[in-house]
Amino acid sequence: MTENTDDILNRLPARLKEARRAKGLSLEAVANLSGVSRSMVSQIERGESSPTISTLWNLTRALQVDFAGLLDAETARDRIDVIRAEEAPTIENMGEGCRIRILSPPEEAGHHEVYELIFTEGGALRSQPHTRGATEQLTVISGEVQVTSGAAESTLSQGDTARYAADVPHSIRSAGSPARALLIVKNA
Repeated sequence: MTENTDDILNRLPARLKEARRAKGLSLEAVANLSGVSRSMVSQIERGESSPTISTLWNLTRALQVDFAGLLDAETARDRIDVIRAEEAPTIENMGEGCRIRILSPPEEAGHHEVYELIFTEGGALRSQPHTRGATEQLTVISGEVQVTSGAAESTLSQGDTARYAADVPHSIRSAGSPARALLIVKNA
């Protein structure tokens, strides 16, 4: 089925704006990365100007999005992004006896991060303060962990969830046996 050119042009402004926001870039940053003026990027996003192929190419390269995919009829609501268990990035060298699987997309780093923590017996993850106002929410999947945030301390068992300040020194450690937990970090 062939799409109407007007349909493609009607979707383009929203798709470009969505791609820019997903990368956390300002209009100025996209202008600097693409060589397209800030005012032109703004006009294109508002649907007030139709970009040339060259301009569109520069914008898609700056936003690191697929040129053809940007024009597809498929929207983000029409797909499911999956991180397969064996493909999740893993951090092995933070903490002692703690493996960290990164479950959130890279564009969420520094905003809303999701991790699976896998502790060996006696394993621990000690963290320095994050940005002011940062919080963590920890849910124990199996085993038992001890959480410390500043001077506060609590022991959590399977199924328990704790929310605590992460803008102070804080730690999570297994309480005597291997443990697994889901950690959500939210920076203010």
